[in-house]
Amino acid sequence: MKVDVFDLEGKPVEKIDLPKVFSEPIREDLILRAVLASQSKRRQPYGTDILAGKRTAAHYHGGRPGRSSSKRYSMMGREMARLPRLHGKTVPHLSYRVRFVPQARKGRLAHPPKIEKIWIQKINKKENQKAVKSAIAATTQREFVLKRGHKVEDIKLLPIIVEDKIQELKKTKDIIEFLKKLGLKKELERIEERKIKAGKGKARGRKYKIKTGPLFVITEDKGIGRAVSNLLGCNVCRVENLSAEYLAPGAQAGRLTIFAKSSLEKLK
Repeated sequence: MKVDVFDLEGKPVEKIDLPKVFSEPIREDLILRAVLASQSKRRQPYGTDILAGKRTAAHYHGGRPGRSSSKRYSMMGREMARLPRLHGKTVPHLSYRVRFVPQARKGRLAHPPKIEKIWIQKINKKENQKAVKSAIAATTQREFVLKRGHKVEDIKLLPIIVEDKIQELKKTKDIIEFLKKLGLKKELERIEERKIKAGKGKARGRKYKIKTGPLFVITEDKGIGRAVSNLLGCNVCRVENLSAEYLAPGAQAGRLTIFAKSSLEKLK
């Protein structure tokens, strides 16, 4: 399949053949596995304090009246559940309050999260490679790209291949100008929108929901990394570092991807 190579003015300058990897069958199941395996490595193990809910003087007197010397202190025959309870006259309103057991107020958890749990998911090397190839192939399919929400109605053919001069752009305004010339003005408007999340995440450093924008695949960073970093949702990635998570954020294949011409040589 032949595609156009664009210059920085957004005009086609030549046609080249796409590498074989772009015709791979798209395996969404493998992409999902690869993305989850990648995300699991960043999961931080957590667990509760071993003594949580157990720091209490609550106890139970189980002696039956008439059978032992503990008749005076027995808690049986009082029409109360046989549970560990607080004692003492110093705090009358807390006397005989249940503690320690899972069903009690301020009691321990029955099955708390444990630090020993292994969160990392494993994936075979060849399966991971197959997932990356599938994700690369999905960047050529308009239906997948549109399904992700990208505005590519003005783009005739995917993926977008650009000459290597794009790697030398050092200012964000130059990247914006270039994307507008390509016909991605609506895409820029889309990624500028931010929505405030619901829930407590607003107070934890993740107030806004940011939309995923284009991915720039390059061979050498000559300034483009810093220029793209100011664009919300956009990323720059070297071709040798491509992963399923970059190409299919959220395990949904079809991210709008812009390839530098030299990166296609490495994909071969």
